[in-house]
Amino acid sequence: MSTPGLRIHRDADLRRLNTFGVAVRAPWLVEVDDAARLPQAFAAEPIAGRVPLVLGGGSNMLFVAPPAEPVLRLPGVDVRMVDDDGDVVTVYADAGVEWHALVMRTLDEGLSGLENLALIPGTVGASPIQNIGAYGVEIGERIVAVHAFEPATGGNVRLPREACDFAYRDSLFKHEPSRYVVTGVEFALRRGGAPNLSYAGIADELAARGIDAPSARDVADAVIAIRRRKLPDPAVIGNAGSFFKNPIVPAAQADALLAANPRLPVFAAGDGRRKLSAAWLIDSAGLRGYRDGDAGVSEGHALVLVNHGNATGADLLRVARHVAAGVHARHGVALEPEPRLVGATWAQ
Repeated sequence: MSTPGLRIHRDADLRRLNTFGVAVRAPWLVEVDDAARLPQAFAAEPIAGRVPLVLGGGSNMLFVAPPAEPVLRLPGVDVRMVDDDGDVVTVYADAGVEWHALVMRTLDEGLSGLENLALIPGTVGASPIQNIGAYGVEIGERIVAVHAFEPATGGNVRLPREACDFAYRDSLFKHEPSRYVVTGVEFALRRGGAPNLSYAGIADELAARGIDAPSARDVADAVIAIRRRKLPDPAVIGNAGSFFKNPIVPAAQADALLAANPRLPVFAAGDGRRKLSAAWLIDSAGLRGYRDGDAGVSEGHALVLVNHGNATGADLLRVARHVAAGVHARHGVALEPEPRLVGATWAQ
């Protein structure tokens, strides 16, 4: 069934819509090009009276089982400037816009602020939900407001950044996943401005390129080069990027771990807590490159789980739990997954 701006597919194949490349089908797939059609979509079958699973780029989701609910996609592609004071420019992007494309487009417009987040897979709509972050920047720092549809009221809302409860890989939208459907995001970007070089790897990459006064584009190019060296391409081998969050622990626990493991990367996390490198912990437990059938841990980066061909979501979850158990046994630190698990919970 389809009408202008609204398409409904039955028994939909989602393999190409999740970056793990897991073979899975949905009972229904509803695609809504224009967020203004969402009230119609939620009032009609197959969504009426149900809570759909909202799917963006499928880069932060592991299908352990087929979704029981209808799947909703918003493939809108609108990007526009909504405010410009000459220094700060507010850019709006639809939820369906591909994230890296937005980063590169803003750089083409001479705007800085997103360059440290280049080459992250997924769509704009997922960015506030996960509060995506990399190389010294979290997207919550750049967000002005999040636009969303509220199924309970049938209305649209604009939530300012302060209302989104952003924290490390966390937000209001993760805690209340059925309350809102993110339809678009506003970002505050700058014309020019000093780039964020707080992440040592970026400074090292720029130095290796002989760049002393980097532009935002230079930083993005450095980030892209680092990510391509470290992380497997989902187009080549199924993965969802970093699978585990960096654990945050009490300072006393971090100090004890550091005393026993002087090479462990430890970072301040506020409130008397410390953030640990999950990649280092996994490496230290000897689990980089671990493989169980077609599911495994990347040889190139210990944080990345990969699908070598025909792994199921259950296979990948089993490997993830094996990795977490190994880290806990060696270091007494609990790991938590970044991706949303569909059809399963992390706790056994």
